[in-house]
Formats: sequence, structure tokens, C-alpha cells
Amino acid sequence: MAPGPAELAVRPGELMKVGIVCPYDLDKPGGVQQLCLELGERLRDAGDDAVVVGPGRSESGDGTVRVGSSVGIKANRSVAPVTLAPGVWARVKAALSDVDVVHIHEPLVPLVGWAALSMNKPAVVTLHADAPGWVGKAYRVFPGRALRRPVLTAVSSVASGSIPSSWGEVRIIPNAIDVAAYQVEVERVPGRIAFLGRDEPRKGLDIALEAFVLIRSEHPGAELVVMGADRTGPVPPGVEFRGFVRTPDKHRILASSSIYVAPNTGGESFGIVLAEAMAAGCAVVASDLSAFRAVVGDDAVLVPVGDSNALARAVSELLSDPARVERLGNAGTARVDRFDWPHVLGQYRQAYADAIADG
Repeated sequence: MAPGPAELAVRPGELMKVGIVCPYDLDKPGGVQQLCLELGERLRDAGDDAVVVGPGRSESGDGTVRVGSSVGIKANRSVAPVTLAPGVWARVKAALSDVDVVHIHEPLVPLVGWAALSMNKPAVVTLHADAPGWVGKAYRVFPGRALRRPVLTAVSSVASGSIPSSWGEVRIIPNAIDVAAYQVEVERVPGRIAFLGRDEPRKGLDIALEAFVLIRSEHPGAELVVMGADRTGPVPPGVEFRGFVRTPDKHRILASSSIYVAPNTGGESFGIVLAEAMAAGCAVVASDLSAFRAVVGDDAVLVPVGDSNALARAVSELLSDPARVERLGNAGTARVDRFDWPHVLGQYRQAYADAIADG
């Protein structure tokens, strides 16, 4: 039998030291931070040596080096926690001095990525964001040759759109999850709807709440569990705000929910929360965004962006059809196998090997 991606990672003589460069504060929640930290863990488990370098003030250790405090910069209708602290440049270069290859996420985000770009090392670059127009212009101005012939990757075709063709071919390597971790043995609650996201406009929490009022009028037993956000003041009946949730709690809540809603309004390049919800067996109702379509295919219900009435109708119809909810949940669980870590890790290790060979 041919070896799979995980087996390829531990062949004698092929192990590497990888420097994973995260532009965003490692002490704050976020999809890019989560991917970088988990990628470092997976590489170490496979036998490689890996260090994750990024902003943060917590003590470094466990394969991470934190290089300075972060500040919030508005970008992509969100707030990005990046570092502009003095001394970052030298600390980044010191942390990466002995690696075989640097893996730079969002390379033009200051200052961590800039410092990594300046190093004479084989490089893999990963684009995550559905970038605004100015980012595309920045990439066109920035000379791709300055990256020392990097291997270019993006988490989706949407994320790759900012890279000028002159830089070379872009490999699509999706975000990854531990699929098995979401398949928790808990009772699924028929009327439970889940939402996960920060309380910022592009995540669509207000749209979800408006839709839920309509859903509740038709299905009085429905409940909406909101993870990742918290609000004070009156809460609509049936809504529970959980705020920040630990990873095991997130797994249990998703596994106990029948439907997951993602009424995001834009700025998404992948939709890792959709993959998480599908892995947990939820039926997914999401905004009809290009990045979301690439994740869910035909195994979810897509509604017009920003339309709370359409969201309410779609969820209400599912709550009235438990058999369809189950079919969507099963189809989604089968689909997300392509995002499981063994598959994605093998693709990144191949990118590292190619970068080293080209360097």
C-alpha cells in the first residue's frame, strides 16, 4: 500500500526544521493563529522540528516564540492584532536563524512578516484573506523575486486572487481541522441552532439574531447558542451567549446542535467554522459567498448575503424537516474529510521540501 501524507512526514533523513511565521497575536483567538499553532504541533508530532513565531506577550515555549505586544489595526472589516513594537525585526530573525525553511502567513502584514521576508531562507508563503483592493495593489508593487523563489500557497481560490501572475503558480492548500475531535458522543438537540464568531458586522451576528426572532415565532422551542461573542442587556428569548469558549466546549456545543448558521456578510476567504460545523454533523445554513461555496459544495443551504428573512425561512424549513437535517449533517461530515489534518499536513510538507530543493 502506498504511504499516506502522515507516513511521508516521518521518513528517516527527510525531517526538517520549519519556522512558521504568524502575523497576528498568538495570545488572541483567530483562524490564522489557530492554523499556525496547530500546524506547528502536527509537524512536531510527525517528527519535524517546528517553531511558531508571532506577536504576543505570554511567555514563549512549547514551540512558540512571542516577539512583542500587538496593537489593533482595522483591516478587512475587522481588527487585526499585529505588532509594531521596536526590536521585533531582530527578534524574528533570531528565532528563525537556524530553520531550514520559513513558512510566512500573510507576508505583507507588518512587522513580523516583513522581517521574515528579509531573511535569505527558502520560503513558503500562504495567503489567507479575501483581501481588499489595496492589498492586491501592494502585491503587484512588491517584487515577488524578493521572496527568493518562494512556494506560493493560498487557503482558497478567493485568497489567491491578490497574487499577481508574475509571482508564479499558487497552490491551493485548504485550512485544516481535526475532524475526529468534532465527532463527540453527545445528544443532538433537535431545535438547537449554533453560531460561532466575533461580534463584528462581517460575521453577521445581528442578522442571526433578527432571523432567530422570526424562527422562534414559528418554532417556539428553538434555541440559539452564540459562541465567540457576548452582549449585555436584554437578550431575545431562546438566545444564550456563551462568549469565548474553550475548544472542548466548542466541540460539544456543535455536536449537540442540529443546525449551524453562518450569516457572514463578506471578507471571508475560506470558512473554517463551516468545516468545523460539518465535521460535528450540523446541517449548515450559510451566506452565499464564493469562499463558503468552495467549502460546503452542495451539502449546505446557501442564502442571499445580509437577508435575515431568507435565513429565517431556510432554518425554519429545516426545523420542520428533521430527515433533511440529518441528511445534510451526514453529507457534510463525509465532505470535510478533505480538510482533515493528515491530508493538509502532507501538502505543506511537500511545499517545504520543494522550497528547500529550489533554494
